[in-house]
Amino acid sequence: MWGPGHFSRASAVESMSFSGIVQMDEDIHYNKVEDVVGSHVEDAVTFWAQSISRNKDIMKIGCSLSEVCPHANSVFGNLDPKKIYGGLFSEDKCWYRCRVLKIISDEKCLVRYIDYGNTEILSRSDIVEIPSDLQFSSVAKKYRLWGLQIPSGQEVTQFDQGRTFLGSLIFEKEIKMRIKATYQDGTVIAQAEYGTVDIGEEVAKKGFAEKCKLTSSTNICEEKKSDPGPLVLRNLKGPIPLWGHRSNQSAFSRPKGRLSGRLTLDLKNENDAGNHVTFPKESLSVGDFNLPSNVSLAKIKQDQKLIEENEKLKTEKEILLENCKALESKVEQTAQELQQEKATTMDLTKHLESTLKTRVGTRMKNLAAKVELLKEIRRVNISVRFGNDLSDAIQVLDEERFTIPASLNELEIIWTEYNLAQEKIKTCQNVNEGNILIAKRNEVQQKLCMAVEVFIVEVDELPLNKRLKTLQDLSASLEAVYGQANEGTNSEEILKKFYDWKCDKREEFTNVRSETEVSLQRLVAWFQSTLKAFDLSVEESLTFEDTIGNIDEILEKSESSVCKELEISLVEQGDADKEIILNTYSQVLQKIHSEERLIATVQSKYKNSIENSGGLLTMSLERDLLDAEPMKELSSKRPLVCSEINGQIILLKGYSVDVDTEARVIQRAATYHRAWREAKEESGLLPLIFLFLCKSDPMAYLMVPYYPRANLSAVQASMPLTSEEALKVMKGVAQGLHTLHKADIIHGSLHQNNVFALNREQGIIGDFDFTKSVSQRTSVNMMVGDLNLLSPELKMGKPASPSSDLYAYGCLLLWLSVQNQEFETNEDGIPKVDQFRLDDNVKSLLYSLIYCRSSMTAEQVLNAECFLLPKGKSPPTSEKDTEYTQCKEEEELKMENLDKYKENTRSGEANFD
Repeated sequence: MWGPGHFSRASAVESMSFSGIVQMDEDIHYNKVEDVVGSHVEDAVTFWAQSISRNKDIMKIGCSLSEVCPHANSVFGNLDPKKIYGGLFSEDKCWYRCRVLKIISDEKCLVRYIDYGNTEILSRSDIVEIPSDLQFSSVAKKYRLWGLQIPSGQEVTQFDQGRTFLGSLIFEKEIKMRIKATYQDGTVIAQAEYGTVDIGEEVAKKGFAEKCKLTSSTNICEEKKSDPGPLVLRNLKGPIPLWGHRSNQSAFSRPKGRLSGRLTLDLKNENDAGNHVTFPKESLSVGDFNLPSNVSLAKIKQDQKLIEENEKLKTEKEILLENCKALESKVEQTAQELQQEKATTMDLTKHLESTLKTRVGTRMKNLAAKVELLKEIRRVNISVRFGNDLSDAIQVLDEERFTIPASLNELEIIWTEYNLAQEKIKTCQNVNEGNILIAKRNEVQQKLCMAVEVFIVEVDELPLNKRLKTLQDLSASLEAVYGQANEGTNSEEILKKFYDWKCDKREEFTNVRSETEVSLQRLVAWFQSTLKAFDLSVEESLTFEDTIGNIDEILEKSESSVCKELEISLVEQGDADKEIILNTYSQVLQKIHSEERLIATVQSKYKNSIENSGGLLTMSLERDLLDAEPMKELSSKRPLVCSEINGQIILLKGYSVDVDTEARVIQRAATYHRAWREAKEESGLLPLIFLFLCKSDPMAYLMVPYYPRANLSAVQASMPLTSEEALKVMKGVAQGLHTLHKADIIHGSLHQNNVFALNREQGIIGDFDFTKSVSQRTSVNMMVGDLNLLSPELKMGKPASPSSDLYAYGCLLLWLSVQNQEFETNEDGIPKVDQFRLDDNVKSLLYSLIYCRSSMTAEQVLNAECFLLPKGKSPPTSEKDTEYTQCKEEEELKMENLDKYKENTRSGEANFD
């Protein structure tokens, strides 16, 4: 048995790592001769070769891969080492079949091109799936020279020389392989012959390989004891060839590649995977295999040298031919350019000859046109080009700059002190200590009131609105010229740079303008003096130099000066000039916006100071701070007390709340208050004065104005409204619904007890329950007389909407219009309007509210014809109007004799639920 040697090259180790030997069928395979062509060399004794009989298979595989692979999917996930893929060879960008040998990284894999034997590291993107019809055995086989091994400890240089030498003997040559054995990894042990040359013997003579040692008793290659185990060769026939070593080995030069797609050997550098020598498939053809069988090694070397020289000459010839073609093309191109240049020159000559005849007239005409344009430009203000508008804006900002009033700082300090006192009261748990804190808070409150008064007086004397209007106009004018400003840092250095630039530009422009004026004045003087030269009546003799001689210089100077001024006036500014102007513009806008924000802050503080309430919400005020009287007769569901604050009679209504309900009450009340505050008395809503949240018990108190016996239920029970009064009141109610709906608030519970008729002519909506949601407010079955105020959609379980509020409004309007009359309804419970004699405009509105609400809004109700009657014209008088007229004086007398307000409230009938 022959054992492998040891050497330092990784590929050689790989080629010597035999996993075992397959037993040969001695009748079929032993000494079988195969005609092959070498395709790839691994070391001096190992190479890959293709069977000549499979040349057509290689062509078919190449064609199939070129059609399939460009459209195939790149590999993904784990790669199967047993599977065949398509790989994109880096040197010719063609597709070949390959197997994955090793995963280098997430993106790189070492593959072997199975039909040629060479290896390469490819990216995953260059490896694709191929169909099953291409999943068949490889064309190339791995061969090992019979009876040889790589010497132990062989140097790298000698290893490469041995590999190169073997490549020169087998690459692209028809070799006869006499098979001796096959390893389990598929490597074929064979004796290689090229003509009469024994390739193994030649490799051994060169010293690139050595003979394997033979133990006659077992026919087993002897290995060193450190190796994993013996590699057994069985059924080997015939003796091992005994080749000698050559002591003086001559260096073998590597074969050079052929041009025109025929390369004899491609040597990769030592950093490539496996340091293998690769041979592209393009060089393989059957015609190259037909070589004489009696070729000697000397003849091979001589032929190889001739081939190399021939290829070199061919390369030089091709280069010379390419250079010749390039020179011919360049000569032709130059000839064409010369022809074009000649034609252009001739055209230019003709043009010059024609223009010379009118040169003076044309020149004077052009100069006159430019002077006329310059006159127009001088009439136009060009201050923008030099930033005069920015300079004016900076002057306005500096001279009339608004500063924070001194009283505002003092006011902020006292506000902070007041808020701190309020926080102490809120967190206090002791009644006595609370009274002390309240007293201190009241002292701070007095100081706060004084500070507010001082601040208001000082702000009243400031022209804030005028200054704000000036800033807004200034900002708008600058934005119209310069557009959107760039954001930048506030820097006085930018303004200084702008002033320096402006002074330089102004000086330059002044000098240019002066030069233009001087040159044109010289031209005018020349024309005046020239008149004498052409006037026959002038007897004075003038020389040519005195008159005509200097016209060219004067004309040239005039044209130059005018053009220079036009260029400064018309040509777009450079990038540096634009940057200075835009940076200055940004600084000016920042100053404007900063002052606007300052004015807005002062105005906001001023507005808050005017209101002097700290907002709608006041926290932690106790119920017992008010001198209140319980009003149990007005409500049986919740605490209700009446009191007087600042001369106004109010009701304090209590609601039970928890942590979750408290937040919703605050939110609903705040939204309602904001809607009321936009129009206030014109909003059609009952105003909210305060919302108190107690810290001692889970209660919320709502403070509202108290209007005794003013709701529709009480008014209609005592003295019904006339038709004119009813329309006035219901117009106010429509305004209230419009205010709510515009703020996205749905009332959901409009009825006769929460609509108030103030002074029998102003209608407002009140008694809004902020502790309930819209669905909770609509859950109550509301009736007015025999009319159900719930719209049909609410009865069907649908959510409340502005349309359902308008339905309830329409029912109330119908109820006021047909007081004390019975109602007929249809099967859906909707009242029949036709049964009553009503004003046409009122009836039209009722039809829209009750039957056609989907297209109706509260704003449209406000603009209804019945609410837009001309002055002095009243609706038709009904029996109710007559009754009201008879008892009006009596009612006024009763009102004059009423006792104090608190006694009246005890006998009132108003219901605030």
